[in-house]
Order: sequence, then structure tokens, then C-alpha cells
Amino acid sequence: MKKILFVVSVIWALASCTQVADKKRSLTLPEALPESVGMSSERLARIDSMFVNAVSEGKVPGAVALVARNGKIVYHKAFGLANNESGRELNRDDIFRIASQTKAITATAVMMLWEEGKFKLDEPISNFIPEFKNPQVLQTFDKRDTSFTTIPASGQITIRQLLNHTSGLGYGAIDQDERFRMIYSKAGIIDLATTENISIGENIKNLAKLPLHHNPGEKLTYSEGLDVLGYFVEIISGMPLDVFLKTRLFEPLGMLDTWFYLPDAQVHRLVTVQKPEKDKWVKYPVTFYDPEYPVKGARRYFAGGAGLSSTAKDYARFLQMYLNGGELNGTRFLSRTTIQTIMANQIGNLWGEDSDQYYGLAFGVVNQKGQSDGGKGSAGTFLWGGYFNTLYWADPSEQIIGILMKQTQGGTADDTEWKFRILVGQAVAD
Repeated sequence: MKKILFVVSVIWALASCTQVADKKRSLTLPEALPESVGMSSERLARIDSMFVNAVSEGKVPGAVALVARNGKIVYHKAFGLANNESGRELNRDDIFRIASQTKAITATAVMMLWEEGKFKLDEPISNFIPEFKNPQVLQTFDKRDTSFTTIPASGQITIRQLLNHTSGLGYGAIDQDERFRMIYSKAGIIDLATTENISIGENIKNLAKLPLHHNPGEKLTYSEGLDVLGYFVEIISGMPLDVFLKTRLFEPLGMLDTWFYLPDAQVHRLVTVQKPEKDKWVKYPVTFYDPEYPVKGARRYFAGGAGLSSTAKDYARFLQMYLNGGELNGTRFLSRTTIQTIMANQIGNLWGEDSDQYYGLAFGVVNQKGQSDGGKGSAGTFLWGGYFNTLYWADPSEQIIGILMKQTQGGTADDTEWKFRILVGQAVAD
């Protein structure tokens, strides 16, 4: 009898933490003619010309662009090469390192667990990761030997602050403050992802020992907060982050080409990271980041802030779920009310009163000034990008998704991002 009760309790526990079936069932981004959703084929063709010219002029080695409206894909094309040294042509289902586009996915996982009543947003992260118990703020720094002094922070780091980049944590090798680049480097902090044999928990516990830029909540500093929250998801859910995302998000959404580490059968679809050198594109070398990720390595490190690779269509599914108010494929992932909280201004004027956007709990969000500036979508458009020059946005007012995938570092000639955003907007014809 005890065994039966145990089995029943396990089944109930599993059922309680899975997604909820939704009576409303949306299709998964079928392809359609632009005119069927109020867009112009003729005007969308201007995107072709722009990318053909950009590739021929050496501004980019290649790109995949996707446009969807009202839940239907109306433009999805590949241009140029995936690897200029080998001459492999880029395909529209190729896989890209999406780097910081991972952040919105991890934030979504956090908010799914929040909906289950697992924690409060303004609860200290130290309640779950004790190493963050006594945060310190950097006071003095000696560049000669990287020694520093600190003073106690005015308060604890909260889960909300980790989501909205006001925790005071930094970002190591890509930090704008040289002091923190040196401090993080000496401590061996991992910034993007790694092929090394280390877990996200080990890295985060090391990070917790280091000083903050400022008091929590005082300023906005782009940081490894989402890596901390990736580890937090593991603690709360009892699953490795890759397992949680696969079972709770990727498989139900149909994001079957989104991974931390690629299966062997998918490696040939990974696009090479390239940089401009003497009028040609060459393979990007190993720096603080190893471009062999996500193919090689110990496969233990799941970077919640920058570790995923994906396709344009997979990421469009994720964005469409948000445009649908939290539902896709007949499965509800988030409540519409939770999405309202995610999209609300969570940083006040910390980006400045003249900023064209604010930050919520998962995305940057265009404000009225951004809409008035033009080429950025309607107020309420949510967006972000990645270290290797990927870009996305989703406009709830126009029900438009735009995704641009590239794999480049270095160079200043690339103007495809702002042009793509304008060309998508001008193709609206209803």
C-alpha cells in the first residue's frame, strides 16, 4: 500500500510541474504569403537586395533573416556563406550561437517557477545560494597587483535585480570597467560558455565571492545575473538547466534545434564564427571564448546567460509564445498577467530619461520615444541580441517578429541590423 501511495505521489508531483494544456491551440508558425497577413511581397523583396549587397561588399559573410506576422512566417531566407574558408553555403535552418538571446529563455524559466509559488521576486538570492549572503561593493583597486578593498553593500541581491541587471554584478571579459575585467579574469570567472570541465554552480559560487559594481538596485549594469539564475533554476527545479529547458520549454514549443551542446548529428549545421581580416572573412580564434563550443568540451556547463545555440525558426517559436500571451501548440507556459509583469518597466529611469527603451524582466522594451524615433517598432516591442551579432524583436501591436542571425565578431562596416528593422516595418501594407 505504501508503495502505491508513493507512486501516486510521484505522478502527482510530476503532473503539477508540467505545462497546462490550453483550450486555445495556435499553429506553430506555418509559412504563408505576405499578402495574407497584410504585408507586401514586393516590399519584402527589398530585404533580398540589401543582404545580397551586404554579402557582395564584404560587410557580412552571411545571414539568415526571418519575418513572421500574425503567427505565420512570410519571409525566411539565407544569404552568403556559413564558412568562407570551406565555401559552405548558409542554409536557413543552420544553427547559430545565440549568446545573450539565452537570457530571455532563462528568465522565462525563472518566471515559470515563480508562477508555481516557489519564491518571491524580491526575495534575496542568498536564501537559495548562501554564498551571496554578505555582498560587498568595490571601494579601491590597485591595477599593479589587482588587489582591492570593499565595503558592505547596502542590501541583499534579489531575484528581481538579477533579472533586470541591477544586482551590481559585472561581466568579466566584456565588462566596460577594466577593474572588473581584471578581477573576474584572476578569479577564473566564465563569461559566455566554456569547453572546460566545470559546472555552472561552481562558477557562480566563485562569482559570489567577488565585489559588486554598486549597491544592488542602485544602477543598471549588464551582468552575469542570468547565469546566477540558471543555477537558481537548477536548485529550485531539482533538474540540470539543460534538462529543465528541454522538458519544460523546448520540446513543448517544438524548439528541437536549440541546445547547450550540439548532438553529433547536428554539428554540420553549426555556423562558423568569423571575423574580417585583410578584406576576407576568417575563422574567429580562441580568446576568452572558445569557438569550438558548443561542439567540444566536457558538456557540463550550462550558461543561463549566453550558452544556447539555436535556429531562426526555433527562436521565432519562443517569441510567438509571448505574442500569444504565453501559449503555443495548445500548451500554456506563462499567464498573460505574468507577461504583463515581465514587460513592465523594471528599472525606472536608470537608462536615462532620453532612452528609447527600458528593461523588463526578460527583454529590452521599446518606449514611446523609440516608436517616435522610427525603425524600432511600436511602443511595447520587446527585443535583444547576442554577442555574435544575432538580433530579434517582437511587436505586439503589429504582431510582427523579426529575427536576424549572423556569426561575426569585429569590424564596423556591418549595417544590416538597422536596415533590416526598417525594411520589415516598411513592408506592412494593411
